[in-house]
This record gives sequence, C-alpha cells and structure tokens, in this order.
Amino acid sequence: MLYPSIDSLMEKLDSKYTLVTVSSRRAREIKEDVRRGPLVDKPQSYKPVGMALEEIVHDHLKFERILDEEE
Repeated sequence: MLYPSIDSLMEKLDSKYTLVTVSSRRAREIKEDVRRGPLVDKPQSYKPVGMALEEIVHDHLKFERILDEEE
C-alpha cells in the first residue's frame, strides 16, 4: 500500500486536480531550493512529490481557494 493514501489526501483537498497542482508546485520548490526543504521531520519518501504529499497529509501544506467577487 502506498503512503499517503489517496483517500487521506482527498480529505484535505477538494479535488484531484487541486491535489496535483498543489503537490507539484511544492515538489518543485523542494527540488530547486535547498533552503525550502521538506516540512516533515523524517519523510518516508525520498522523492520531492512524495515529500509534498506527506506535507499535505500532516497539515503542513494547505490550500485555500479564493473566489472572484464578480462571479
């Protein structure tokens, strides 16, 4: 079984699209800037995407949707 599971991730975010967008942006930050390393103390994954997903599950990384007022 993979960690973190898709079910635990979907409890934190509103859609799979949001999950992919948030985790990919964070993974790029982890990979490109050493100072912005993983927020999890001992990540189980050694890959940036896995680390980003662990941050989402452990509530270190959040997403807030801002709605346009004209809608």
